[in-house]
Amino acid sequence: MSTGTSIWAAAAANHLADAQIKPLHQHNTPGFNFEVVELNDSLWVTAQLTKKSKIAFRTAYSPDGYLNIDVTENQDGLIINLKGLTGNYNVLISWPVNNESILHYTVKYKPANDTFIPFWPRDIVIIGDKGNVNETTGEIHVSQTGGRSGLIYASFKQPKAGSFLYFQNLTALETYNVDTETPATDVVGGQWPELGLSLPPAINKPLQAGKEYTLSDAFVLLSDKAPSNQFELSKNFLDAIADLYLLIPKPDTKYHDYPGILQNAINDLQNNKGCWSHRSGHPYINAYVCDYNTPPEIMVQLAVLLPITEYTEWSGIKSQMETNIKDALPAFYDKKIGTVMRWLPSEEHMLDESEEQKVPLVMDAWYLHHPLLNLARLASAGDKLAKDLLLKSVDYAIKVAHHFNYVWPVFYKMDTLEVIKAEAKEGAGGEKDVAGIYAHVMLQIWELTGDKKYFHEAEKAAESMLQHGFDVFYQANNTMFGAKAMMLLYRETKKEIYRDLSYLFLANIFKNIALWECNYGYGQYFPSFFKLYPLSDAPYVAVYEEQEAYSGVHEYLSYAEGLDILPSVSLLLAEFVKYMVGRAVYYYPPMLPKEMLSTEVKTGELDPDLWIALEDIHDGWEQSGSVGQEVYGAGLAFGIVPRQYINVKDENCLVFIDYPISDKTEKKSSVSFKVLGDKQLTCRICIVPKDESRLPKFTVEVENEEDQGVINKANRNKKGFEYMIHGDQKVTISWHSN
Repeated sequence: MSTGTSIWAAAAANHLADAQIKPLHQHNTPGFNFEVVELNDSLWVTAQLTKKSKIAFRTAYSPDGYLNIDVTENQDGLIINLKGLTGNYNVLISWPVNNESILHYTVKYKPANDTFIPFWPRDIVIIGDKGNVNETTGEIHVSQTGGRSGLIYASFKQPKAGSFLYFQNLTALETYNVDTETPATDVVGGQWPELGLSLPPAINKPLQAGKEYTLSDAFVLLSDKAPSNQFELSKNFLDAIADLYLLIPKPDTKYHDYPGILQNAINDLQNNKGCWSHRSGHPYINAYVCDYNTPPEIMVQLAVLLPITEYTEWSGIKSQMETNIKDALPAFYDKKIGTVMRWLPSEEHMLDESEEQKVPLVMDAWYLHHPLLNLARLASAGDKLAKDLLLKSVDYAIKVAHHFNYVWPVFYKMDTLEVIKAEAKEGAGGEKDVAGIYAHVMLQIWELTGDKKYFHEAEKAAESMLQHGFDVFYQANNTMFGAKAMMLLYRETKKEIYRDLSYLFLANIFKNIALWECNYGYGQYFPSFFKLYPLSDAPYVAVYEEQEAYSGVHEYLSYAEGLDILPSVSLLLAEFVKYMVGRAVYYYPPMLPKEMLSTEVKTGELDPDLWIALEDIHDGWEQSGSVGQEVYGAGLAFGIVPRQYINVKDENCLVFIDYPISDKTEKKSSVSFKVLGDKQLTCRICIVPKDESRLPKFTVEVENEEDQGVINKANRNKKGFEYMIHGDQKVTISWHSN
């Protein structure tokens, strides 16, 4: 329901309801009639929703009004120049896709004098009969939080007029943010019926006279359909995001030498004493560099061990670290409770109770299942120790699930199951996505043992998700695990509800993505497009959660292979992988300028020359690394190399693809695979040598004729070969030795 509105919106709505206003331009799309209207201090684009209601988008805003307006029509839309006392505006308005109700408007402003902007009204007003803004009601399903995408996804309740996705290209505000030293965080939002972008107040530094600034670059998709439940909402949101994603500007990516970076990471992880502690007769990985005051954690050990084993399988090169970590795992098992513990039991006395979870026997709900998930992944690869620890711990996990009826609190006591903290914040509920990671663990154990009781446990956990509505995100990697589990359930049962649940988890992932590039302040040193935030209210992105979500995308797509999934899901997941691979290297401090790194660190120490990832990357106006240098994020490169590189046997050759692939077939003198993603977008393929020797001679064949023509003309050299191809096609690379 309406919660009131500002005097600016109320006045605008009253005037826009005047049927006598002559529009500057009219445009019709299926289901909607658009008008461009100049009104006192603003230039509006309105869309008729019903006979008595409309939605209005404010483009230019000038409190002093306009002295002159010039409208030019061309094949792309409208160019409108407006002159005012305070400066001049250039507004571009278009409907970029034929037969679709997508509006795009860009607003540029050149101030006449140095100008402060202490307030800027939001650019969407929803108007009822006779201009009454309180006659309409609606629901805002998604809006910007912090540095996430500058979007609003909302639907109308009264009148029943459908839904819309508003997307603000925050990248375009760069010059405004730089000159005024303001962030682009929390700028898109509002309350019904007044929504959209409100520029961050420029009160300390002004816009410069005569310099052009982009004040808005908005894309709006209108639909005459509104979601009736969380599953329609999830699918519609994913589809709408994908539709606009094809239109928004996207930054280029570039190739990084991950095999070389990995060697730096191996050296520092193995040899830097700040990464290790020696407890109870065994070496253990520290959670953070030089964190000697916290007892060893099983999640930390497994978070590093699993990527190392993946790299070992890919490369054939064994590491002593793998043996050291494995040998220390049994000490985490507590016979009395019947499970592996978070903290090393013999060292629990070290816990200082400085945080809620740093108390003996207090368990963070997701943390019980995360080690079991990684033990199951090791067990599925034939590790007997991992299988033994897993099967000895699973009954306790089931006991906890039954006690809480598959709805976990945030913290509880392991011995009594007393709830220590029920909700993350008031009204938000507990860790809703734990049901997803629990289902994942149960399915892994079912695959290991063949015992159907674990499969049924997974189904019960999945069914528990139906009560939570749309908002199920607690922690990004666990939400992605939930999506994987639901897709595996769908693969096994073909029950549509499980596929729909997988989309629900994915939609929650994408509402916590940032589809813009932060180029102001320190942001210019860290590519940030398509970054994923770890928690729903986290102010920074975190390496481990992103790394695991990235790995989870690969596994989700492997589970979905051969199944019918939304094209929007295929498109968005492939693009997430591409941009994650393009920017993940910048989590390593040696890739960043030292002035970007925090001088105060919460846990341990920060070594700017160490190839151990930072936990936290913040907004461009803030330093990063204040949480710590995360040793359990050291598996970053170990996880990327086996997924993005094909190690060609018996040849001095690696094949890199920054999209996920499937159907890989290796023969004596060739390798073929299918590049996933969408035919409308492109990915990078590189063929690079393993060492300083020359590459073998090779040929590359693809299905896309345009791509094949580019490949045939490309220059090749001994240092490598790189080109862009479209997604969703088969690639075959054949070679013979020089």
